[in-house]
Amino acid sequence: MSQVPSKEAILAWIAEHPTLGSKRDIARAFGIKGADRIWLKAILRELEAEGHLEKRRGNYRDPERLPPVSVLQVLAPNGDGDLFLRPLEWHGEGPEPRVLYIAREAEPALGEGDRVLARLTHVGHGDHAYEARLIRRIGTNPRRILGIYRKGDEGGRIVPIDKKSDREWRVVPGAGHGARDGELVEAEQAGPRMRLGLPQARVVARLGDPTAPKAVSLIAIHEHGIPDQFPDDVIAAADAAKPVPLRGREDLRDLPFVTIDPADARDHDDAVYAHADDDPANPGGHVVWVAIADVAAYVSPGSPLDREARKRGNSTYFPDRVVPMLPDRLSADLCSLHEGVPRPVIAVRMQLARDGAKIGHRFVRGMIRSAASLTYEEVQAARDGWPDGRAAALGEGVIRPLYAAYAAAKSARDLRQPLDLDLPERRIVLGDDGRVLSVAFRDRFDAHRLIEEFMILANVSAAETLRVKKSPLIYRVHEEPSPEKLDALRETAQSAGLVLARGQVLTTRHLNQLLAQAAGTDEAELINLSTLRSMTQAYYSPENFSHFGLALREYAHFTSPIRRYADLVVHRALIAAHGWGDGADALSPLEEERLEATAKHISDTERRSMMAERDTTDRYLAAYLAERTGQDMTGRISGVTRFGLFVKLDGSGADGLVPVRTLGVEFFHFDAESQTLMGSDTGLTFGLGQTVTVRLVGAEPVTGAISLELLELQGNPLARGPSRGKPGRGKPAHRKPGPAKLKAAKTRRKVARTRR
Repeated sequence: MSQVPSKEAILAWIAEHPTLGSKRDIARAFGIKGADRIWLKAILRELEAEGHLEKRRGNYRDPERLPPVSVLQVLAPNGDGDLFLRPLEWHGEGPEPRVLYIAREAEPALGEGDRVLARLTHVGHGDHAYEARLIRRIGTNPRRILGIYRKGDEGGRIVPIDKKSDREWRVVPGAGHGARDGELVEAEQAGPRMRLGLPQARVVARLGDPTAPKAVSLIAIHEHGIPDQFPDDVIAAADAAKPVPLRGREDLRDLPFVTIDPADARDHDDAVYAHADDDPANPGGHVVWVAIADVAAYVSPGSPLDREARKRGNSTYFPDRVVPMLPDRLSADLCSLHEGVPRPVIAVRMQLARDGAKIGHRFVRGMIRSAASLTYEEVQAARDGWPDGRAAALGEGVIRPLYAAYAAAKSARDLRQPLDLDLPERRIVLGDDGRVLSVAFRDRFDAHRLIEEFMILANVSAAETLRVKKSPLIYRVHEEPSPEKLDALRETAQSAGLVLARGQVLTTRHLNQLLAQAAGTDEAELINLSTLRSMTQAYYSPENFSHFGLALREYAHFTSPIRRYADLVVHRALIAAHGWGDGADALSPLEEERLEATAKHISDTERRSMMAERDTTDRYLAAYLAERTGQDMTGRISGVTRFGLFVKLDGSGADGLVPVRTLGVEFFHFDAESQTLMGSDTGLTFGLGQTVTVRLVGAEPVTGAISLELLELQGNPLARGPSRGKPGRGKPAHRKPGPAKLKAAKTRRKVARTRR
């Protein structure tokens, strides 16, 4: 008989390995085999009866765990001067865990009794179980300033970079955080607000050179006017929020929901669970649950939180930071579906037939407790037979049924034929100093597609339910491409030797056929980019004009209310349509009246965020490439204009400009229809998709501009200097018009004859 471990040893091991909670994991850890498993089972039952463990779906977990973001109260310093914090939202039955505060340089001093919002790390040391990093002190909301520090004889001043700011800020001696003259700094208000004289500020972060990468996203935030400072009443309302009780909700805490997100996710607003359908009327079918954070329970219509969320419209994401739609207390804590913590949700239970067709659904207002917070990589590794500790215990009972349901849903998706673009997502990796370490493209797994497909099904279910209940809502609309853009796409396809059908009502199926023709060829990226450019931009509307790209008749955003105001409106509409609660958090008559204005506003804020994110990416890429000036690189022509060629560089995906004046001394004809530049003397033609070799001439991090010199076209070196054309030629030669121009002229003559 092998040595059966003590209760204390088992509890200690589970605390150190919270994701390895099955009896098999525990037996393997202690080398327990054969009949000794009976003794282990008895000990685990005793621990469960004593309240030390709880068993959920075959896993034993420690119920005495704090969420990763918590509200805590500062205790008096101990004899060594260390500060410990007391958790104010302890759900366990045992003694409160000790939390040590880890202060960082330039953070405000904390005093006994202060309440703080902090991010926790479980460490399990002898004298404390958690270490806390300050997010902010509750009840304080100092104004933030971004500006250039100017050193003076007595302290210094901060000149804000915000053009709307009409005054400087004074920095007293000792409050400059070591900032140097000319540095970009982030500061916060120090002392009371003043009507007369310069307001006082304290530097909290030195960002160095204003052109350095660490300053990029902050500059974009101010340039595009994205609100990044919450008003005092909004912070106060968020701080006053309390966890929502179970009362009046369906208890879903026994279902093993899991969240699946990127490894760097800052919130978890959706969780999923699937199992085989036991309904005899649906043989071989599946049940898919999608649970979404119930933000409406905390953000009521017309409240300060609601007004600020509507003003922002959405969260904005940068490589180094997030400007959230909601304060951290909600977005990172109460509304985030953290592992092992009860959280309120609006969930939809969807029935899928064997072939993946959705045959029914129902919405509930419930309470879940996420079994695990997983990453896409962990889930995919478990699916591929290489599970790590976190996902191993969930493989058979949770992950396998999710993939089985996805396989069915994918069959229905393939039949529907939504637009299937192959455009990998770029990922910029930053170092601690804000500099770009690498630029790569994110791996894309079936785990990503699984979550996307389930979210689409949930969004469709929300739109269908509200239509049936005749409830007003905001749709996500994507109209079909214009005839002009489709003609341009046909020209591009034809130049690549491909065919896009004409003379019929165009559907996504036709576009997918074009993309399939290009797949695996040198023209694949060109055709994907050109197809994307032919699309109209999606927007929000209270009227349903369908979603062309997804090939859906009705579609609404329901799955991300933490970061999109449109989803919050849909949640409120569902609450009103189902008659949940007392109506205080339902869609109000005033909101119904201004749905059109709200839809337009949040469409605008979405575009504003996209522009800021794109500008930031361009600047980071320029900063990354600035150190590679003079190097030769390969790429493809991604855009043709009258003033030059845009080239998308291989590897980084950055876009640079080859000015037309550097192509030679001859005149270049620009054909807008065929998207080409053609030399008037040599006939040399530049068009979309051509492979090129270029030399990096310069990169400007401040503007994001990248300048290139063309060296080779389609593998052929370009002649340098005047030999490429006749010197002194400054006007176009009279050449035979190209096919596109002949076609356009013929069309104009035909129209003219018709009008006569």
